[in-house]
Amino acid sequence: MDKNNSLKQDAWAVINAALHAARPDSAVREALGDFPEVKGRVVLIAIGKAAWQMAKAATEALGTARISAGVVITKYEHSMGDIAGLSIYEAGHPVPDDNSFAATDEVIKAVSGLTADDYVLFLVSGGGSALFEKPLVPTEELEIVTRQLLASGADITRINTIRKRLSAVKGGRFAEICAPASVFTVVLSDIIGDPLDMIASGPAYPDSSTSDDAWEIIRKYNIEISAETESLLSAETPKSLKNVTTKVTGSVRGLCAAARDKLIELGYSTVVLTDSLNCIAREAGSFLAAIARFNAESSGSVAFLAGGETVVKVTGTGKGGRNQEIALSAAEGIAGLTNTAVFSFGSDGTDGPTDAAGGYADGETWGLLIEKGMNKHLDNNDAYHALESVGGLIKTGPTGTNVNDLAVVLVKR
Repeated sequence: MDKNNSLKQDAWAVINAALHAARPDSAVREALGDFPEVKGRVVLIAIGKAAWQMAKAATEALGTARISAGVVITKYEHSMGDIAGLSIYEAGHPVPDDNSFAATDEVIKAVSGLTADDYVLFLVSGGGSALFEKPLVPTEELEIVTRQLLASGADITRINTIRKRLSAVKGGRFAEICAPASVFTVVLSDIIGDPLDMIASGPAYPDSSTSDDAWEIIRKYNIEISAETESLLSAETPKSLKNVTTKVTGSVRGLCAAARDKLIELGYSTVVLTDSLNCIAREAGSFLAAIARFNAESSGSVAFLAGGETVVKVTGTGKGGRNQEIALSAAEGIAGLTNTAVFSFGSDGTDGPTDAAGGYADGETWGLLIEKGMNKHLDNNDAYHALESVGGLIKTGPTGTNVNDLAVVLVKR
């Protein structure tokens, strides 16, 4: 068998094993082992790219008879069908749209008028910042600010520091809306270090960031804002909430562990470099290529893993995402190396505003890109079309989970 085809088969085996292990089903059921007996009503609210899968697992764990009503908000094409007793909405990501706002209004209606005997079962996953939104500024202003932040190179915690101040439901404000009912939150973490006030912008968790932090971000990244936004940035968010219990379930560490186990099974000596990769995507790709070159003469098969979430500094007008940029930036560094590959993918199945989860490059990729005149596309942030031209896109479809990204170096001997 051609070694490059064998490498790609190994890559897919790792991707599938990691994604299977990262599905939230069993983790949600485990978290709900602590869910109390409730005298009143239970209203289920699920937001994020893994919302459907989490809601499905919760209804199976608790039984539909215990859930009085519920609303699920997830990304377009991420719903997998009806769930008994729940209203399911799909909305915009990474920029909120009219469906985000309409679905959020339905959530607010569902939790309004609850009593101290009632509970809100709140299931949160990454992507909730865009999907769950009731803006305090005109929608045009929110879109302008969001797009600037996403293009700035700011990491997700800085982006969410701003988002929560422009919202009626972020930064702990949703928990205040639910009061006097109790809120039992189950969080599927997609941010390094599991900062609960930043995942989906912390709708039901006290906000640790301050107005000073928000202003520092605006200045650092030269974000243009209106006078109305300036006023909101100066208002503080809730710093304590007495009606909330929070459970964190799932993380990038589990994604790394599952990938490591599969690679060992495939015969690779495997090193997990980090589960907190946090840098510019193209720099990560160059670093992983350097690791591949250093190990090019290895006597046996070796693999290196890096979990986390990189960022893209957008300067061009192309199409792509952070994982595709990692693969494309690695391609030149591993050019000509035999039986060597670098690939990176997002656990949710979507990388940036594309239908790809990530990208794959091996020792032949750069030469093929040159032949097709596609080797300059990284400069235009157009990794998608470059990788598409050489069969280097990783497409999984929506996965039902969201626990950061995973980048892998393979050297097969």
